[in-house]
Amino acid sequence: MANQPSSYPILCASFNQDNSCFAIGTREGFKIFDCNTGRLLYERVAGAFIIVEMLFSSSLLAIVGAGEQPSLSPRRLCLFNTVTGVALEELNFLTSILAVRMNKKRLIVILQEKTFIYDINSLKILDTIDTVPNPKGLCAFSPSLDGSYLALPASTTKGSLLVYNVSDLRLHCEIDAHRSPLAVLSLSSGGTYIATASEQGTMIRIHLVSDATKSYSFRRGSYSSNIFSLSFAPAAELPDILLATSSSGSVHVFSLGSPSNQR
Repeated sequence: MANQPSSYPILCASFNQDNSCFAIGTREGFKIFDCNTGRLLYERVAGAFIIVEMLFSSSLLAIVGAGEQPSLSPRRLCLFNTVTGVALEELNFLTSILAVRMNKKRLIVILQEKTFIYDINSLKILDTIDTVPNPKGLCAFSPSLDGSYLALPASTTKGSLLVYNVSDLRLHCEIDAHRSPLAVLSLSSGGTYIATASEQGTMIRIHLVSDATKSYSFRRGSYSSNIFSLSFAPAAELPDILLATSSSGSVHVFSLGSPSNQR
């Protein structure tokens, strides 16, 4: 990955659901790497891609083009098989696809003002959620089948969010997390906790999803900063670590088990 040609910058990057593989999309195509060894597992030169999502360690990819070629529209989602090298199915939308999430039963497609939930096996549409304007495709998804939750912004003026149970296709809860609009969301892999940060970027809050109660509150710093990502430790039930990266140039590591809730 460090040797990626400068003429083909990375347009997107993502881990699969069990963090065993890492996918990148470039202006040239897309690549899949093994996280343990760094070995290149798959490469395809086919044009520019802005979304490359892998379903666990399977051969199924969800890919979305950057629109630089007519065949790679950002409004078209392609389900691609890396073993056969062919497209299994394509889904077309009226506006650009901003994010895609998957588990073994559900396919989630995020647009600016709508979210679609599909059965991943039949590709039957199960639900359509009208959302507040969400130009960054902000969302969080827990891939566990036992706690399969999807979180989406609920407001453009404050940091509230809606949590949906995508297995039962119902609204689970609403959480008022911050006074300022949300900048980033992250669900633990088992769907136990959700971490949030606002555009102000000074506080990170963690809520228990089951009853929407605040469990932890961490101060990242005294001055505003853009928080780029939040990530829980891999433990499914009780993750004990949360990492945050921001424009301050540092990585903050918070312990959920610390009595003083300090980093």
